[in-house]
Amino acid sequence: MEMHFTDENFATEVEQSKGVVVVDFYAEWCGPCKQQGPIVEKLAEEYAGKAKIGKMDVDNSPITGQKFDIMSIPTLIIFKDGKQVGDSMIGLQQASKLKATIDSLL
Repeated sequence: MEMHFTDENFATEVEQSKGVVVVDFYAEWCGPCKQQGPIVEKLAEEYAGKAKIGKMDVDNSPITGQKFDIMSIPTLIIFKDGKQVGDSMIGLQQASKLKATIDSLL
């Protein structure tokens, strides 16, 4: 099951977390985000117990979105042991690309 990250739980669930965490920054009104959602949900199921994968609504959690300079959504950021790895992935991402990136970090 995917996580729902918020400004309130981001430090605990992402920045202080060991291992791989994938955060999908999105908004309810965003068309491409609606396409990204099912991909993220499927990955969350597939990587349960291996990586933490979830979503963060930038409208409901603006502080974290600003902290990571989220200008376009969807934007996916991958963290390992609390630190961002690689560049932010802006726009709709295919499952195969995300899986390859996650697998390389596990």
